[in-house]
Amino acid sequence: MKKQTPFGELEIFDSHTHFFSHNFFSMLAKQSPVLEVEANPVEKIGEITGMQMPYENPRDLARVWVEELDRNRIARALLMASLPNDENSIAEAVSGFPDRITGGFFFDPVEENAIERARHAFDDLRLKMICLFPAMHGFSVADNENVKAIAELISQRKGTAIFVHCGALSVGIRGKIGLKSPFDLRLSNPLEVHKLASEFPDVNFIIPHFGAGFWRETLMAAELCPNIYIDTSSSNRWTKYEAADLDIRKVFGKTLAVVGAERLLFGTDSSFFPRGWIAEVFDAQVAALAELGVGRADAELIFGGNMRRLLDADDTMSDQQFHTDRSAL
Repeated sequence: MKKQTPFGELEIFDSHTHFFSHNFFSMLAKQSPVLEVEANPVEKIGEITGMQMPYENPRDLARVWVEELDRNRIARALLMASLPNDENSIAEAVSGFPDRITGGFFFDPVEENAIERARHAFDDLRLKMICLFPAMHGFSVADNENVKAIAELISQRKGTAIFVHCGALSVGIRGKIGLKSPFDLRLSNPLEVHKLASEFPDVNFIIPHFGAGFWRETLMAAELCPNIYIDTSSSNRWTKYEAADLDIRKVFGKTLAVVGAERLLFGTDSSFFPRGWIAEVFDAQVAALAELGVGRADAELIFGGNMRRLLDADDTMSDQQFHTDRSAL
């Protein structure tokens, strides 16, 4: 499946979307003092936020996502289970649509049995990307021994990556349901990723949102470590922290000058319904790159080629194969 762009028809791979499963909302509800007395807390979240609550079966939500990708002519998306311990939900989504969905998962490396759970997610559930949020979960990417053990584990597995959220971090839904967000942004510096990436040169690292306010540091880390990739996702509101005239076109221009097209990964940060896939993010990024005079070959890399190469995403298996392999475990 290809999408028409100013660069011609491209096979788009969205590198950054979120899988807000029914279990995701259920886990959030259990943390919320606002919802603890509700008989149907997940439904209440829908009333409070205006979000469409998903089907209980992850495969049904996956089908909704694939239909959304079809409507927008998107070939594939990396969907992340968006709370730790929701790996099974995204694994079910991947198993239902292995040619359209690649799986990632939020992960807290300071939880008990972290290394075994990470191994299970990669080897048994066939997920591709582990997503770390140091500010959210209170650990140092550079110095945590469990993180280093996970990097070692991933270094032995082809087609995998470590995603590390850096910079400004806010989760809008948390405030709406009465949850505090005591995130420690001191742990969000991309220079911590640089230290880990330099120690594990065979592991691929992804920093999203151009560093979300740590753009300069992200460029420094990526220039020095060729195994660091930068994802372009979201509205990139972090630019408000920079010079007044900074816009996405200038961000792309300087980033391309420093790291080249080979390490940029297009993403939208799409997450919930009925909003669905955020076409305006795609349109803005296409327009910015077209204004910069980016050629078709580089556009093909940014909008899908790099991500497919990074995660070997074309190496899919049938649903029957997947369940046969899992049943043998």
